[in-house]
Amino acid sequence: MTLSALPLGLPAGALPGGLDTTTRVVDSHTGGQPTRLVVGGGPALYGATMAQRLEEMQHHHDAWRLALVSEPRGHHAMVGALLTEPERPGSQAGVIFFDQQGFLGMCGHGAIGVVASLAHLGKLRPGPLWLDTPVGTVHAEFMLDGSVSLQNVPSYRHLAQVAVTMDGQTFHGDVAWGGNWFFICADHGQALRLEDAGRLASFCDRLREALQAQGVTGADGACVDHVQLTGLAVDRAHSARNFVLNPGLAWDRSPCGTGTSARLACLAADNQLLSGAVWRQESITGSVLEASWQPAETAGQVVVTLVGRAYVTLEGKVVIQQDDPLGWGRSDLRD
Repeated sequence: MTLSALPLGLPAGALPGGLDTTTRVVDSHTGGQPTRLVVGGGPALYGATMAQRLEEMQHHHDAWRLALVSEPRGHHAMVGALLTEPERPGSQAGVIFFDQQGFLGMCGHGAIGVVASLAHLGKLRPGPLWLDTPVGTVHAEFMLDGSVSLQNVPSYRHLAQVAVTMDGQTFHGDVAWGGNWFFICADHGQALRLEDAGRLASFCDRLREALQAQGVTGADGACVDHVQLTGLAVDRAHSARNFVLNPGLAWDRSPCGTGTSARLACLAADNQLLSGAVWRQESITGSVLEASWQPAETAGQVVVTLVGRAYVTLEGKVVIQQDDPLGWGRSDLRD
């Protein structure tokens, strides 16, 4: 798959933070989780690597992030994606993901949304597509039925069955990497029901605080900022159900692509899922991602392939009126 002409990282306009009247976006959702893809008018990034470009975004264009995904233009579940020039030979583009809390290493549902949005715009031709992210390159393919196959960055389990004390109880979970850091807990004792999403988010937030207080981290002291509760699927055709709390109190409407990747890495480590076997991950809303794994080049790591569908919901141009006190969004709201 190849990209036809598309503005990538256009120079910043007259307005601060990189937004100008050429900033155009395409919105989509993957299993109910939204993605806002910038297809023109983004800030110019000059770093040689995606990690350097992410650092540029953090230090010089954070107002731009807030304007696109925070209230009143966005909301706490919105994930943004900015296309850049590729970092590696053979890749077609780079992509930086961000949300109301900050920036993400990778985003599975977001990458599926990016591919579907580019196909909607007529920017893709059949064949493989490689996208560089700050944590590695992902391989995607837009399928004839409209679904997207996404081969994620290598995933692995860092710690197995870590004990964490919260509210006088002890819970256990794996710390795993799937493009972001997750604490994956099965003995939480919670009913994974959509009507209880607020209570589950509060539970996971307190569990995350307990992880930090007790010094549980990812590799090299990385913050474990995602919590995934697992349980039985409601639909017997599916393998399991999950509830995923992203940074802040934003819970995932989709089964979470990086979270599903981390989960499969743990299942593989425990010999509970064979290589190539299909896992159907059900979210708290009932949406589904299909996933399977293969061994990675590095021992103890796996490469997870996700298959999902994203639907385009909006094409638009960003407008910021000069006298609008909330035109650049706000970062002080928390559900």
